[in-house]
Amino acid sequence: MKVNLQTRNLLSMNDLTPQEIRALLERALDMKRTPQGTSLQGQTLALLFEKPSLRTRVSFEVAMYQMGGQTVYLGQTEVGLGTREPVSDIGRVLSRWVDGIACRTFSHRTAEEMAHSATIPVINALSHSEHPCQALADLLTIIEFKDRRDRLHISFVGDGNNVASSLALGAVAMGFTFRIASPEGYQLPENVVSQVQTIAKTTGGEIHLSQDPVEIVRNTDVVYTDVWASMGQESDSEIRQQAFAGYQLNEELLAHAKSDAIFMHDMPIHYGQEVPLGFSEHRQSVIYDQAENRLHSLKALLEALLGS
Repeated sequence: MKVNLQTRNLLSMNDLTPQEIRALLERALDMKRTPQGTSLQGQTLALLFEKPSLRTRVSFEVAMYQMGGQTVYLGQTEVGLGTREPVSDIGRVLSRWVDGIACRTFSHRTAEEMAHSATIPVINALSHSEHPCQALADLLTIIEFKDRRDRLHISFVGDGNNVASSLALGAVAMGFTFRIASPEGYQLPENVVSQVQTIAKTTGGEIHLSQDPVEIVRNTDVVYTDVWASMGQESDSEIRQQAFAGYQLNEELLAHAKSDAIFMHDMPIHYGQEVPLGFSEHRQSVIYDQAENRLHSLKALLEALLGS
C-alpha cells in the first residue's frame, strides 16, 4: 500500500514520524519483492548535485526509471549552486519544469533554502548535517536481517557525522537502542543527541555515547562504521587518522558483538583505515545488500512524495 506522508520535503529523518518510517520500510520490502513500474509515470526528478556520487545518483536514476519516471542530472558546473545564481532562484525555476528535486550539497542550509523556495518536494540526498536517504536504506537492511520485533542494539564506531546523525534519529524512532563510540572532538552533535533523546521518550528507544569502541560494540546486533574523513574533509585526513587510531572495525573488535551480528558500512570504504583490506567480504558483512537497498527504499520514498 502506498504511503502518504505529512511532509512535502525530506531534509531530515525528523521530517518523518516513527509510523511513517515503518510504513516506508514495509512499502520498500513490498516493492523489493514485487517491483512497481508505473506509479511515477510522466514524473521528472532533478538531481542537483554539488558532490559526485555512485550509489546516490544511480539509485535515484534507476528508481525513477523502473517506476516509469525520469531524471535530469545537474552537476555543480551546470548550475553553480549559490555562486552563479541564488539558490532561491534555482528552486523557483526548477519548480516550473520538474516534479521534485534531490539535492546533494555540502551545506545543509542550501537544502533548506531550496525547500523554502521550491513549490515541489525537495529531498536531502546528503548534506553535512544529515543523510536521510542512507538511513532509510540502513534501517531497511536491518529489519531484513534481524527480527524487527526485537529491541535491537545498533552500534556505530567512528565519526559522529551526517550518516551517524540520520541513523541515530531513525533507529531510536524505530524503538531501537543506538550506541556510538567516537574520539574526543568527533562525537555526535549535541543538537542531534537532544533530538534523539526527545524521540526516545515516546518510542522507548535509547542512545548511549562513549569513547570506548569495545564498550559500544559488546553484545550488539549491528556494527556500523563509516569513513574517518568524508568528502570535503581531505585536508584534515592526517589529523583524523591519528584521532581515529584504535577505532578500526576489525575482527578483534567485531568479536565483542553477538555472534550473529551484522556488519554495515554505507560506502565508499577506505580500506586500511576504518576497516582492514577485504573486510567487505567478511561472513557477517551485509554491505552489498545495504547498497542495493538504496534503490528499494528510494522507490518507496519517491512514490510517497511524487506519486499521484
